[in-house]
This record gives sequence, C-alpha cells and structure tokens, in this order.
Amino acid sequence: MTTATEAPRIYPALRYRNAAKMIDWLCDAFGFEVRARYGEGDIVHHAELTFGSSMIMLGTARDDDYGKMFGEPGGGGGKSIYIAVGDADAAFAKAKKAGAQIIQELVDRDYGSREFICLDPEGNVWSFGTYWPKASEKA
Repeated sequence: MTTATEAPRIYPALRYRNAAKMIDWLCDAFGFEVRARYGEGDIVHHAELTFGSSMIMLGTARDDDYGKMFGEPGGGGGKSIYIAVGDADAAFAKAKKAGAQIIQELVDRDYGSREFICLDPEGNVWSFGTYWPKASEKA
C-alpha cells in the first residue's frame, strides 16, 4: 500500500543527441533543477533533473543495448510528458522565452485545467497544465 508521503515510483527517461545542452535548456525553459549528472565532457551517461517532488532521468543517446531498445531521440510519436504547474501562464511565458516551439497555445479545458503544449529543441512533446491529480486522492 502506498502513502501520500511515499517517493514517486515513476521516472520518465529521455535520451537526447546533445544531453549536456538539453540539461541547461530544460532548467532554463521549464524550471528543472539538476540533482545528479554523471559523464565525461559533453557525454552524459545519466542525469536526474527535479521538478518539485518529481524527477526525470536523461542521458546522451548511445548505440548500446539499451539505446537499441530505447530508439533514436525525436520523432516516432506516442510519447509526451505532462507537468502539473500552479501557474500555466508563467510556465508558458518561461518556455516561450527560452525558445520552446509552442504547438498548442494556452487553452482552458472543460475539466478545469489551463494548459499548453510545446516541443523541446530535440522534438519531445511537453504538456504543462494546472490539472494536478494526486495519487492519494480518489479520481
């Protein structure tokens, strides 16, 4: 049984062609903070970026066994990360200022969320909205 104070169990993992550059961009554009970064020079073997109590993991795309399972960065479809924020307008302004490609402008959803969708420089889809479900609460 899980509790409300339990650490998250799901950590999205991303691979980037230029992970070193993307770490800086994600911090600037979306407000992530670097928790850990391992590698040499521009090669990032593993990094952890936090956003509040949540975290993503990322690294440089490599031609190893995991890289072959994971696939090439960008394109391919079927993947997106949603981030719950307190102020979608502020998140939108920050992302746009950093050069995020906005693919859906700010919109108010019928279920009460205010949100937008954008692409990072390597083509990953990011959605930000005020809809903030809690695992410890009933839907």
